[in-house]
Amino acid sequence: MKPISALFPSLLTPQKVAITTHQKPDADAMGSSLSLAQYLSKKGHEVTVISPTNWAGWVNWMPGAAAVINYEQQKEKADVILENATVLFCLDYNDFYRTMTMATKLAQLTCTKVLIDHHQEPAVDSFHFGVSDTSKSSTCEMIYDFIKEAGDLSLIDLPIAECLYAGLVADTGSFRFASAHAGVHIIVADLKSRGLDHGKIHEGLYDNFLENRLRFIGHVLLHRMEIFYEYNTALITLSKSDLLKFQIKTGDTDGLVNYPHAIQGIKMVALVIDRDEERKWSFRSKGSFDCNTFARTFFEGGGHFNAAGGKSSDSLDKTVARFKEIIKTQSSLI
Repeated sequence: MKPISALFPSLLTPQKVAITTHQKPDADAMGSSLSLAQYLSKKGHEVTVISPTNWAGWVNWMPGAAAVINYEQQKEKADVILENATVLFCLDYNDFYRTMTMATKLAQLTCTKVLIDHHQEPAVDSFHFGVSDTSKSSTCEMIYDFIKEAGDLSLIDLPIAECLYAGLVADTGSFRFASAHAGVHIIVADLKSRGLDHGKIHEGLYDNFLENRLRFIGHVLLHRMEIFYEYNTALITLSKSDLLKFQIKTGDTDGLVNYPHAIQGIKMVALVIDRDEERKWSFRSKGSFDCNTFARTFFEGGGHFNAAGGKSSDSLDKTVARFKEIIKTQSSLI
């Protein structure tokens, strides 16, 4: 994989660009995709953003979101766009498998493939150009760097700034995670100087839910959270009946895994959701516990040092029982 700077000469002439991200895109995935799309459009490129799946309704406020193609719903249209693309950008994921049903199609494409991502262990052989940097707070930070390296910061207008800020604030936990290094705040200052209303973005991300989600959170914290003080660990278990009872939709469980960290002494939190096809795990930690290694070792997943995801084909009861046995072996690390 060549450095991202080596791509710049080919972008001096108009290209047909497809931008893709991971399944169920969050604020960083959608924000980075939309900000890059708007920037490249300003440079004269023909750009389309394609999501592998649907996404949370609370990111629909983002400028350009209405034009994003849902691959699951518009596969034929999306396939034509991908086949005609001369450049494919892959944002906020490190391997094609994270795009689910798009993975085979993306692997077959012969166009120039570009990676911009901050997750560990990227499949670098799948990309022609790119940058993979786990020290970055978010992919939105990396898109800002991309625009800056191209010498085009003057092209960042308010819509681009809003999309970039959404990813920055979301992936840093509103700037409380260790990933919110000094450079992140310098970027925010620049975006503010361009007219960004940060309060508007926070409302769009965090004050944009239905009543049922708040009642769902109360139910979860009261009935579905277990605390293992001897292992400095908390576990949240969500069944299909929980999701159906409160009419939970895509995005409604985002951030739930962070709530138990408010409890003194809790260093690691696990959340498991019973999905039709598999059980989905999320892991979050404070300090020195490596969620990425934990997820890769035990739950077919991975991600960041302090935030990772995984999965299991076992039943909900069985995978939960297995997790409880595993944390006993990890207690000295947590």
